[in-house]
Amino acid sequence: MSFIRIGFGNLVSTERLITVVGPDSAPVRRLVQDARDRGALIDASSGKKCKSVLVMDSDHIVLSALPMEEIEVLLEQPANQNTDDGGHSFGKR
Repeated sequence: MSFIRIGFGNLVSTERLITVVGPDSAPVRRLVQDARDRGALIDASSGKKCKSVLVMDSDHIVLSALPMEEIEVLLEQPANQNTDDGGHSFGKR
């Protein structure tokens, strides 16, 4: 299982990630509000401005302060570049 860092020490499983979208469109804002109402919103932005919204296959929505472009770069890196000594994959920040 591989993970990427989405800021402030938070990790997300790349295998569970469906898509990464910007937070500014009305449909995405409705998606975030719906997740908040259902209790399925995970705010990993640590109080900073949300710059990307991650949609997980578990129907959870994760807010990140990292821009979409940075998350894209982390996802494109080969897993072996982002592993620690324990064999866990992590995106570099």
